[in-house]
Parts: sequence; C-alpha cells; structure tokens
Amino acid sequence: MSLPLLASACLLVITLCYSAKCWLSPFGDCRKCAGMGHALKTNRKGHAKRGKDCRRCDATGKRIRVGRWIYNRAARTYRAGTR
Repeated sequence: MSLPLLASACLLVITLCYSAKCWLSPFGDCRKCAGMGHALKTNRKGHAKRGKDCRRCDATGKRIRVGRWIYNRAARTYRAGTR
C-alpha cells in the first residue's frame, strides 16, 4: 500500500469515527469547567467550595460538539432553502 493511500484511509477512518461519535453523543463536557457547571474556589483554610456558574455552558456542564454544530447548521440551511 502506498503512503498517500494509507494516509487517506486513516483520515477516512478518523472522520467516520468522529461523525459516529457526534451522532451518538452530540454533547460533550464543557472544556472550561470540566463538565461541572461551575468553577472551584478555595477558602482561606484551603477547603474547596463552589465558585461562580460557568458562562460558557450556562452552568449545564455540557457543550455541543463542533461536528454536530456543523451538521445542525447545514440541516437548518437545507430546510430553509427547500421551503
């Protein structure tokens, strides 16, 4: 197998795996708050306490994956164009 053919096969497998992941699980953990929905703060004694709500995920702890966002945008554009 030649190198370009092997590279394109690897890219195809990676793309199919990511699209399957976006289809099965469209939401992932928020990268800013690590899926907790809020920040962690410490008091003066060093004990952890709950901080402010995460603004990126609106305190849900979940975010939409990039691939799913692209699919949703394309589907919305297609539906708007066929009416």
